[in-house]
Amino acid sequence: MEETARKAEILVVEDEDNIAIALNYLLTREGYAQTRLATGAGAVEMIRERKPDLVLLDVMLPEVSGYEICQSVRADPDCGLVRILMMTARGSAMERRKGLAMGADGFISKPFELKELREEVRKILSVPRSEVPSPSTEGIADA
Repeated sequence: MEETARKAEILVVEDEDNIAIALNYLLTREGYAQTRLATGAGAVEMIRERKPDLVLLDVMLPEVSGYEICQSVRADPDCGLVRILMMTARGSAMERRKGLAMGADGFISKPFELKELREEVRKILSVPRSEVPSPSTEGIADA
């Protein structure tokens, strides 16, 4: 594994324990620092406070949906460099378009192979933060 000056910080917002355990295993093995929230409540505040390198965000969460969280984060100019990878069991093209239209940097369908997730996380994190495009809210209402 490559040595880096600083571990990438990943916030996992996932309510299903079995998926969170698999994510914990993968992310720990890959050398990432991570924190988990099991509900959407408080996620936006934690993202604003910590500004993690990446948020692995489930779409269907108790209390606040992943879409609402993504939209709130993208509306906050101070969080413009936070990258978001949305995860959902409803992997339709419509769900994917909606997530990307709300500003997600990537979208992965459950169940996913750990290799697939690892590659997607690496791909998103490989883009320097200064190159992350500023989100557009155009078309969100249509998604």
